[in-house]
This record gives sequence, structure tokens and C-alpha cells, in this order.
Amino acid sequence: MTDTKTYAAVAMQLAARSIESTPDKAAARKQMLDMIAGLESKIRSASIFIQQYAGNPVKLAVLPEYLLTSYPGRISIPDFADKAALEVDGPEYEALGAIAQRLKMFIAGNAYETDKNFPGLYFQASFIVAPSGDVVLRYRRLNSMFAPTPHDVWSKYLDIYGLDGVFPVAKTEIGNLATIASEEILYPEIARALALRGAEVFAHCSSEIGSPLDTPKDIGKRARAQENMAYVVSSNTAGIELSTMPVASADGNSMVVDYKGRVLSESNTGETFTAFADIDLGALRAARRKPAMTNFLARQRLELFAATYSGNSPQKADGLIQNNEIVTPDRDYFLRTQEETIERMIKDGLI
Repeated sequence: MTDTKTYAAVAMQLAARSIESTPDKAAARKQMLDMIAGLESKIRSASIFIQQYAGNPVKLAVLPEYLLTSYPGRISIPDFADKAALEVDGPEYEALGAIAQRLKMFIAGNAYETDKNFPGLYFQASFIVAPSGDVVLRYRRLNSMFAPTPHDVWSKYLDIYGLDGVFPVAKTEIGNLATIASEEILYPEIARALALRGAEVFAHCSSEIGSPLDTPKDIGKRARAQENMAYVVSSNTAGIELSTMPVASADGNSMVVDYKGRVLSESNTGETFTAFADIDLGALRAARRKPAMTNFLARQRLELFAATYSGNSPQKADGLIQNNEIVTPDRDYFLRTQEETIERMIKDGLI
């Protein structure tokens, strides 16, 4: 496999479309497939302009978080899984794969997804589709306030997928790619676990409040890039259509950040491809291999922190396993779990 040392990446800032008001499963699925069909011309037009403007071909396009469905709202977990969660080998992934093949690029995205090993649940998945049309990376969000995660069924999930399936890194001709979902950009351990598995480029799919002021996620993007010596290509939604919220509530601030934490480009509001920049793998790899105070990966002393992390998790694993069976939670389960966690931390004198 020949490495592409320098190429362009683009964060496609597009409007998500809620399925909440669609009358049934068939209508929701048609809306999702129609939306996928409309992606190709937008990505193609963006990549043509970027290459003409900047010179390097676009090899990576990152789509926003839950672009096809928006967030579930108060739809029950089983109902949302049936109506809108993708199957691992479903027609939506097939359609995205065909677009990646025709455009000859990697496409990173985010969707809700079912897993036959965990009936009654869905996970929020970030994925990367290769120019071959194959899904070469599938990451399930590990920290969520409102949805099941692998940590909620941790012992069974580990048995099936192992740690490499929890923290996947795809080694490709455009570098070692990984994904980070939404607010997980605020959790340094997730990016660090991926970087220590070789990740060089983080595809960050998000749907967040944009602002001319620094938001927590803006700061997190720069921090995760700098401390892990990795690029962050972060795509935000350009608002959410067909929902009850004002459409532009999650709009703007898509960006590309380099391995020194510098913002190379950033979008304003609305549907746009203006967050694009070159990914210079040669420079990144040279920096990682050079002895220096700024080589933060090589200077890690992780044994120092092992005892602090081990067995001391505020939020406990396997909350959705009871008597060795997977249980389907109601929507309020996640808030109750956090309230119980806070009470335990107060009792233990931690907060």
C-alpha cells in the first residue's frame, strides 16, 4: 500500500434531517436514502473546487453527526431502533459505499446503528467508508448522556469485539484514521487511547451549538489535536431540519486543526465546505519521530496513572446487563444513572 503523504480533507457542513415527524418506518427509510443520494453531488462539487483552489485532491470527507436522522428525542429506544437505526449491512451503508467508490475517497460519518448481538438496543456509530466501498472502521460512542453505549454492556461487548473493536484505528493509504463522536471530543482519554493505537487523523462528527466565542468543543478540538499530535477534521451540522427546534440551533464552526493545535480553516454558518485543509502526513510523522519537548506522545508515562483509573470509574459498567441478560432501558434510565453516580461521588468525598 502506497501512502498518500499530502492530501486535502474537508468537513462537509450539512443540515441534518429529523425523522421524528415521518409517519412510519418506510417513510423514514425513504427519507434517509433520498438524503444519501443527494450527498454525492455536494461532495463532488466541493472536492472539485478544493483541488482547483488549493491543488491537492480531496481524499477524506467528514460528514456531521446523525446527519440522516437527527437525535431521537423522546422516541423510545426500541421504536427508534426499528424506525431509524441502520443495520450493519443495510442499504444505507451500501449507498454510502457506492458514493465513496465513485468519488474515489474516504467518507466518514455518524449514524445510529443496531447490532444483532444486542437486541433491543442501538448504538451511536461513527464509521469510515473506503474508496473500495467497504466500511473499514466502525466505532460505537462510549460516553453518551441519552443512548446506550458499549460500556453499558461492557463485559459482553468486550467478549465479542475486544479492545481493538472498542478503539478501532484504520490503517489506510491516507494515514491511520480514527473517529470521535460529538461531545467525546471533550474526553481526552478517548482520543489518547486511539492515538496510542496509531491514529494520525481524527474524523470528528458533531452536531453542536456554534458561536463566535470559543465553545467547549472548539477548545477540545484544538487540545485533542495538540496533545496527541494528530489532525482533527471536525464537521458540524448546518442546523437540523424538520425538528421542533429552531433550525440553526446546531450550526457552524466546522474546522480542520493540525497536529500542533492550529486551526487551519473554519466554517461560518449554513451548508458549506469551507472547512478544508491539507493533511501533511510527512510532517506529522516527522514530528512524532523527533526527540523534543513537543513530542507529547513519546513523553507519556502512563504507568503513573494506572492505579488512579483502575477500578475507580464514577459511572459503572454493565448497567444494562441484569442476571446475565441485556435489558432495554426507558429514556429516563440515563438521567437516573447519572444522579446515582453523583450521589455516590458525594458519599465518597470525591465532589
